[in-house]
Amino acid sequence: MTQTPSLLLVDDDRELGQMLTEYLSGEGFQVSVLRDGAEALERLLERPDPVDLVILDVMLPSLSGFEVLRRLRRSCSVPVIMLTAHGADVDRIVGLELGADDYLPKPFNPRELVARVRAVLRRFSPQNADTPAQPIAIGPLRLDPALFEVTLFGQAVRLTGTELRLLEVLMRSAGQVQSRESLTERVLGRRLTPYDRSIDTHVSNLRRKLGLGENGLPEIRSIRGAGYVLIPTSDSRPEATRS
Repeated sequence: MTQTPSLLLVDDDRELGQMLTEYLSGEGFQVSVLRDGAEALERLLERPDPVDLVILDVMLPSLSGFEVLRRLRRSCSVPVIMLTAHGADVDRIVGLELGADDYLPKPFNPRELVARVRAVLRRFSPQNADTPAQPIAIGPLRLDPALFEVTLFGQAVRLTGTELRLLEVLMRSAGQVQSRESLTERVLGRRLTPYDRSIDTHVSNLRRKLGLGENGLPEIRSIRGAGYVLIPTSDSRPEATRS
């Protein structure tokens, strides 16, 4: 990540874009603004200068935010926060299923956006060099937080930063139930609010991408009223590995 985090705001609302640019710049971010979905996709996939995080509106000219995210996730894991319509639960779920790291419904307080941006960026920050987190393996599933890498049977699996962080928490606490409240705070960096299904959607994404629970692989089990627990197979207990 660059020293001054670089944000790309993609929203066709000129007044909102100007206001957010001024506010985010005042909070120490470098902000670029685009108002067209196709232009944003081209910028992200074809230009070499890095972007640390994308703030992506759902409703855009030429390509919707959903379509931009769908195509982006084929080859790029840059963190994305979706801006959705107030009360549009379907938009939030679809965005998370497509690989968004978080969402924020309009209208919102700019301070809340800053908090979400910083929470997402922390998931991509390098580990403290003095106390680097060790890789962990459960059977054929291996996670190296320092490299932001997950492999299954030796093959790399593309996860978002949020999915990787969630998987790490579950792997390091394998066999122990983690509440949705705890996972929301530890992974998303915020408190769980009523009707917030973000963690559930990220868990669903992990199950789908990794095939967990199939062919003898570890399983992420839902414990009604309690939360989630990663269950290793009998011959794949968690173990720390050396880099």
